[in-house]
Amino acid sequence: MTVAYWCVLIAGVIPLIAIGIAKAGGERYNNRHPRVWLGKQQGYRARAAAAESNSFEAFPFFAAAVIIAHLTQAPQGRLDLLAVVFVLARIAYVVCYLADWHWARSLVWFVGYLACIAIFLSGVF
Repeated sequence: MTVAYWCVLIAGVIPLIAIGIAKAGGERYNNRHPRVWLGKQQGYRARAAAAESNSFEAFPFFAAAVIIAHLTQAPQGRLDLLAVVFVLARIAYVVCYLADWHWARSLVWFVGYLACIAIFLSGVF
């Protein structure tokens, strides 16, 4: 397995960590209706739930980009580096969301998005 493939696994786990933060120790957490419970949360719990949703939204583009880059025989070193950049950007994104650093969150989101585009195109150039 390549570093980039391991990064796909890590990126797939990031949303679960974010939602775990939202739910952990929550007062009257209701697993029968978790979305209703989450919808009533405020502060860092609400932001963690939003980070989870966005992390799931970002995942398909990243995973597809990694697979396409492998299929187009992109240079492995470049692909691995860009995949690590994406994962670090996504981790930073969750941290920024939890801390309510909205400008920094937007910046690291953009870095992650650019990393996906670069991964996708890495087999072309």
